[in-house]
Amino acid sequence: MNRRCLPLALVVLAVSAWWLMAQQFAPPAAKAPDPAVLKNITAKTEKLAGLVAMLRKQGVRDPGLGDVEIHLKAAQWIVRHGEWYQPNFADWTLDVLDRGLLRASQLAQGEIPWMQVTGQEVLRSYRSRVDGSLQPYAVTLPADYGKDNRKRYRLDVVLHGRDSSICEVKFIRQHGEGKAAPKDQDYIRIDIYGRGNNAYRWAGETDVFEAVDHFSAVERLVGRERLLDPTRMVLRGFSMGGAGTWHLGLHHPDRWCVLGPGAGFTTTRGYIKGLPEPLPGYQEACLHIYDAVDYAENAFNVPIVAYSGSDDPQKAAADNIEARLKKAGLPMVHLIAPGLGHSFPAEWVKKAEAEYARHAGPGKGRAEYPPKVRFVTYTLRYPGCSWVEVLGLDQHYERAVVDAERTDDGFTVKTANVNALRLTLPDILTAPQPVKIDGQQVSARPYRSTSGQMHVYLQRQAGNWTGVLPQRLYVDHQRKPRKSHALQGPIDDAFMDGFLCVRGTGKPWNEAMHQHATKELQRFAAEWDKFLRGDLPIKDDADVTEEDMTTRHLILFGDPSSNSLLGQALNGLPLKWTKDAIEFAGKKYPAADHLPVLIYPSPLNTAKYIVLNSGHTFHVADFQGTNALLYPRLGDYAILKPTPNDKNPQAVEVITAGLFDDSWQVK
Repeated sequence: MNRRCLPLALVVLAVSAWWLMAQQFAPPAAKAPDPAVLKNITAKTEKLAGLVAMLRKQGVRDPGLGDVEIHLKAAQWIVRHGEWYQPNFADWTLDVLDRGLLRASQLAQGEIPWMQVTGQEVLRSYRSRVDGSLQPYAVTLPADYGKDNRKRYRLDVVLHGRDSSICEVKFIRQHGEGKAAPKDQDYIRIDIYGRGNNAYRWAGETDVFEAVDHFSAVERLVGRERLLDPTRMVLRGFSMGGAGTWHLGLHHPDRWCVLGPGAGFTTTRGYIKGLPEPLPGYQEACLHIYDAVDYAENAFNVPIVAYSGSDDPQKAAADNIEARLKKAGLPMVHLIAPGLGHSFPAEWVKKAEAEYARHAGPGKGRAEYPPKVRFVTYTLRYPGCSWVEVLGLDQHYERAVVDAERTDDGFTVKTANVNALRLTLPDILTAPQPVKIDGQQVSARPYRSTSGQMHVYLQRQAGNWTGVLPQRLYVDHQRKPRKSHALQGPIDDAFMDGFLCVRGTGKPWNEAMHQHATKELQRFAAEWDKFLRGDLPIKDDADVTEEDMTTRHLILFGDPSSNSLLGQALNGLPLKWTKDAIEFAGKKYPAADHLPVLIYPSPLNTAKYIVLNSGHTFHVADFQGTNALLYPRLGDYAILKPTPNDKNPQAVEVITAGLFDDSWQVK
């Protein structure tokens, strides 16, 4: 966006503000507990905190310790944010603390009895690699789980709907010990917290997979991994959980044997009424990240059993997908309850379950190596399906397709908007593999990865496909940065994996811009705490370790004078920055009242990002509005001019913003 576009930007902001006021999902008014009750909560919290500290000092670790400590976090967070949304929340908090105290006493005796419970819901937790926070999830094991070592169980991952009063205490109360599983439940059920109400986007997306992977790791630890059938994993949810199912199911189609979305949304435009059209180009492009309808054709790889009430406006979610699939000649089951609105009653749940069983019952499940894969993507954040992985795109946020088949004669592949590709072989084969790709015949030598699997690597240059060494691709990316999986932007992408915010301790060049960056970090910390349910990882620049730089994205706040890491990285970033001016994309901006924000492969570790002066590019109003508002606002880069006012101390004028091309260059 340039200065000539500012009137449009103001219109966009005005219309967006109107829509936010019209569709708020802010929590109900909170009422603090009676002082005596709050005193009791405080006393029990201190007691549990002391026991957790003692257990940690004694060398007790996860998974047992985390399953105790999550009760402590729940009590601390509800007090911290004053989330007393219902009269019974105070009593629930005391109950949660009592559960934590009981577990602590059991763990002190070397016992973890909740790991052996079957036939009822049990709370577990994991520590996220994203921010180190403790996050809850719930597991319901069938009553006969483990009684027959020959039996293998399907696993259902269940995503909850929007709940404006949800918090850790409420989730634990809903899913803690004591709630019996249905007598006929013949599968494992995992209920995901997903960090609250973000529609399983960004860190909420990572949360789903971390919870599932943590469950599998614990079962392996206790010797029950043989009971799991990874080919029979069902993803389902209703309302916001339906939106999450559409999103995670179609972006990751090889993880599931069937999708069960109910209601939800599958587009941004159309679901958000009154959304300006068009948005700035970089925002419009980024809608392709999460608009599940764009990935509808990935239903080729995973069956869908959708549910809608006939009178529910959210029926449009399934209608959108169904229309795309009809054009592609692909089937979809759509259960429609006549005369029903936004509800999913038990009789329709039972009908949906009967359809799931057709794909997830004993002897069913997805093929471990399907003969055909058809995969659509718009970003390398979602790079592949089964034995197909896209390693390079010509242009991000444009439709990319791989249509591939494995036969006895090798591979036949058709692509669009793809310039590098990895195909995994079904067996340990060392002979050159014939690949017919986009009409060209290529002989590609297989290479063994560290996992022991064999792959062929293909690259298109000057219109011609050739087999290529994987090391060649890697070195080419080192010499000439290219967007690749988990290194493709936009700014918000950095917060889906481990990151560290770094504040400068030196003397800034311009105090006003330093204060803006400092307050931006403070805002990010407050929003992360409230809406993503964790303490924001922050260190001073002088305290950052080699391990930090190796394992985490670095989010640098300040300028090259105030932040020593920014000063070290500056020569490897696509801008010049002095006390007087910021030079970017051939233009200069006064450094006294302008600030750059961007995401870029880190010059300190090219496997990680560096981000300048930005957390998430959406804020409180977006978190409290419909989940569809959680789309990127600044793309890969921007030059901002702070314009603080009484209503918004962090207000800015966007002078320019956009997306780098696939070589990390300004278009």
